[in-house]
Amino acid sequence: MDGKTVAIIGAGPVGLAAAAHVLERGMSPIVLEAGPEAAHAVRQWQHVQLFSPWEYNVDKAAARLLAPTGWNSPDPSSYPTGGELIERYLDPLATRTPLREMIRTSSRVTSISRAGFDKAKTKGREQAPFEIRYQNGKGPEMLRADAVIDISGTWFSPNPAGSNGLPAIGERERTDRIAYGMPDVRGAGRARFAGKIVAVLGAGHSAVGTLIDLVQLADEAPGTQPVWLLRGADPAKAFGGGRNDKLAARGELGSAFAALVAAGKVEVETKFGVTHVSESEGRLKIAAGACCGARNVIVDELIVSTGFRPDFSFQSELRLRLDPAIEAPVALAPLIDPNEHSCGTVRPHGARELSHDEPGFYIAGMKSYGRAPTFLMVTGYEQVRSIAADIAGDKAAAARVELVLPETGVCTRGGVESTAASGCCGGPTTEDVSACCAADETAKKAGASGCGCS
Repeated sequence: MDGKTVAIIGAGPVGLAAAAHVLERGMSPIVLEAGPEAAHAVRQWQHVQLFSPWEYNVDKAAARLLAPTGWNSPDPSSYPTGGELIERYLDPLATRTPLREMIRTSSRVTSISRAGFDKAKTKGREQAPFEIRYQNGKGPEMLRADAVIDISGTWFSPNPAGSNGLPAIGERERTDRIAYGMPDVRGAGRARFAGKIVAVLGAGHSAVGTLIDLVQLADEAPGTQPVWLLRGADPAKAFGGGRNDKLAARGELGSAFAALVAAGKVEVETKFGVTHVSESEGRLKIAAGACCGARNVIVDELIVSTGFRPDFSFQSELRLRLDPAIEAPVALAPLIDPNEHSCGTVRPHGARELSHDEPGFYIAGMKSYGRAPTFLMVTGYEQVRSIAADIAGDKAAAARVELVLPETGVCTRGGVESTAASGCCGGPTTEDVSACCAADETAKKAGASGCGCS
């Protein structure tokens, strides 16, 4: 329906894509970005190369919006860094298209409710507009919207070092020597990390990438010593699917890291659940165990790469339906639960899985995955395409699947390891059927037996 105002929280890649789809549907997007410019979170990891090539990182509606500006699409098979993603795609999208008039930067959302309705009041609730309060340089502001899409991400709410989900004892008091996420150890952070003993806690791609960078830094700056702190017992689980990974850069990262570990370039501490962080003769003493006298390592710096978690603090007056463990929408959580899945992809999904008991409100992008670590940018583009269609009243388009994702290689489901290259190479199935992937489902419909991928 024309005339609807849609508030979009976050001007990252998926937030800008959402604005493009909303605009294309004849509605009015208002994008609220907490940072001083669009893609503020991406700028924090612009030194990192993406695992997916350009073909998976450009949204189709955004590309259509860019076309009249003379924008040239990058080589779809090449892999951008975060900085290149900004320079060649996100900055032009935010500054050279009609979206430039719709983005409000330095505007941090502080709360959302329904105009005239608190959380407990029901009758007439659906007809009331959303009231979004935000803070900018002038002070508190307010706007009203017919729908809200929260795409604020999770980058600025990293998980702590403690293995129980809480900050380790002493962690908050020593943040001057603790970094989170994936700092640029060879660039902006070089002076901080060069020549130091640096522990990296985590087993995901951010931890692996940081450890590889530290090994390279050690070649350039003698005295640099990377130490890998791993909560689990098996380092090989962090090496990924290798050649079986359809995202080649991601598979190569794991293979390269496995070689460095085998060569002794990285000190490995397994079964290391951090409980305490204290000071020891001017260094950090990181302990694993019931007390600070337990097993420990002494380092100069700690990098915590244990993932991120969503921030729902400004949504306390909304009726959200979230899985209590994963903190993702309840319909999506079973598909991405890391207790059951280690795959980097999930069946494409949209408005149906991302809606809540608050009609017109959606959580999309990385935040929609809650505490699960497997999000791909192209998944977010499909999410917001579907959501924009749903808000516009085009239920058929909202329900339609317009995306086939690459498989990850070796993954686990329910604790059982499988190899995607031999069993699920055709992309996930788009229906609730007894098939492992799209090619398998096609084969089954044709009357064939076994997996149609092989």
